[in-house]
Amino acid sequence: MRILVTLFLLLLSISILAQTKDPLGQPNTPSVEQTIPTKITPKIDPVKEADIQRLLGQNGVKETMIEMMAGMEKSLRPLMANSLPPGEYRGRLIDLFLEKFRSKADPQQMVNLAVPIYDKYLSDADVKGLIEFYSTPLGQKALKVLPKLVSECEEEGRKWGEGVGRESMIEVLSEHPELEKGLEEAKKAAQPH
Repeated sequence: MRILVTLFLLLLSISILAQTKDPLGQPNTPSVEQTIPTKITPKIDPVKEADIQRLLGQNGVKETMIEMMAGMEKSLRPLMANSLPPGEYRGRLIDLFLEKFRSKADPQQMVNLAVPIYDKYLSDADVKGLIEFYSTPLGQKALKVLPKLVSECEEEGRKWGEGVGRESMIEVLSEHPELEKGLEEAKKAAQPH
């Protein structure tokens, strides 16, 4: 769940940054109507919607979204700083943007966005079953342990991927000395003189 929320928030942030300039580099100030999705979703059975809201409250989605938004802000600050031209204005612009973003980003709205997605993939019986499961000691343990488990798996996967990537690059460069030479020349050319 955390991975999906993080990915959603990161993509949202990047899309916001992308909308601040048009293709010619000119500032673009889209209206609120242009930036808020207006996707029409089919009406959800009110009983099922209430069950989904209960499930999302029970499994800590709202709290997770609050945590993710805080984490996203920490990630977004350097991303924005790197994407905006240097200048005295930059720090203040980023601070004001994040302040405005926080004032508009209600975690309940994020939860509400999840409801039709849960409705799409889960029947009401599935939702009720998950509510029942999360009411058990094992379900409560799953809620506490799974975020840590996923986080640790992500970290181990990242380390593993870096190692495999490093090993693959070393092997390719040793098998193709002309590419290693080209890489070294490109590095030298990119260094400021």
